[in-house]
Parts: sequence; structure tokens; C-alpha cells
Amino acid sequence: MTSDEEPLHAFIEARRGALFRSAYLLCGNRDEAEDLVQATLVKVVLGWRRLRRLDNVEAYARKTLVNTFIAGRRRFWRWEQAYGELPDRPAPAGDPESALALRAAMAGLNPRQRAVLVLRYWEDLSVQDTAQLLGMRENTVKSHTARGLEALRAVMREEYV
Repeated sequence: MTSDEEPLHAFIEARRGALFRSAYLLCGNRDEAEDLVQATLVKVVLGWRRLRRLDNVEAYARKTLVNTFIAGRRRFWRWEQAYGELPDRPAPAGDPESALALRAAMAGLNPRQRAVLVLRYWEDLSVQDTAQLLGMRENTVKSHTARGLEALRAVMREEYV
């Protein structure tokens, strides 16, 4: 490994887990999240020489992750259904019923609403930072947030009432 590659490897090691957690919340599926992180990191690696001049490579990686997720939802192959037996997986920690209901509710949101909610509440970004990252106006972020939260509340109300 050359000295030019050391910062790249350090960045990947430091941010891979956080990118995966965000990707998992966006996709709602471990395998898709791993694919999304992999595609994002490939883009970061390919652009590393150019990116070293940026002040915030982490913001670039996060934006690339969200943009790759949204672009992937537009593709026709996304509607293919896998057939076959899936392996059993251990139950997630906490209340599995709530987690499943929340994942189902998140899956029902459109990709932009889901991206806004993940960035605002999981990544803890401000409205301004989220708007800048997604390339939309702050009012659009606010409306996506409000509509997304209302849709989540409606699904969760139905689940627990």
C-alpha cells in the first residue's frame, strides 16, 4: 500500500459501518444495503484523487449513497421478485414486531421521503444540510419530512391500535 492509499483505506474503515447503517435504513434490507455501500465506496475510490481536494469527503460519500439509492429505485430491475427459500436469520434486538412494522412503513414511503427521514433523524442533519445534500430546497425537505412522518404515524397507529 502506498502512502497515497493510506488515507483512503482509513476513510473506508472509519465510515463503512456508518454508511451501512444509513443504507440499511434506506433499503430496509441487509443485502441491498451492502450492495449500496459497495457501489458508493467504488465511486469514492474511483474519484479519490479528485476528492482529496474536497473539505468534506464524508459528505460526498453520504450524498453519493443517497443519490445511488434514489437512482436505483428508478430502475426497472428493482421490481423483479426473487423466488426461492431465504435462510433463517436471527431476530433483531429489541421488539421485533415494532421493528418489522417500522421497516414496512419505511418501505411504503417514496425514496425521497425515506432519504429525507434517514438524513434528518438517523444522520441527525439539519434541514439546511439535508437540502444541500439532496439538491432540493429547504421547504421541499420540510414537506417531505412532514408527509413521511405522517405516513409513518398512520401505519404505526394502525399497527398498534
